[in-house]
Amino acid sequence: MNVLRLVAREFFGMFVDDGNLALLALVLVAAVTAGVKLLALPPLLGGGLLLVGCLAILLQSVRRAAREGSR
Repeated sequence: MNVLRLVAREFFGMFVDDGNLALLALVLVAAVTAGVKLLALPPLLGGGLLLVGCLAILLQSVRRAAREGSR
């Protein structure tokens, strides 16, 4: 079982360096998509929300990396 877990972790690591960043980005895309499709938000507003959300997620990721790097 440990070998399978190690292989899965290495495979995931080839594509995703920061799991938290990837997860938050996927949640943001899903939330904005649901808002545009289900709540009939204008697509331009959805695009703006994606832009602001991605910038916020990146800022949070950079701050976390800076904190971990200073330790």
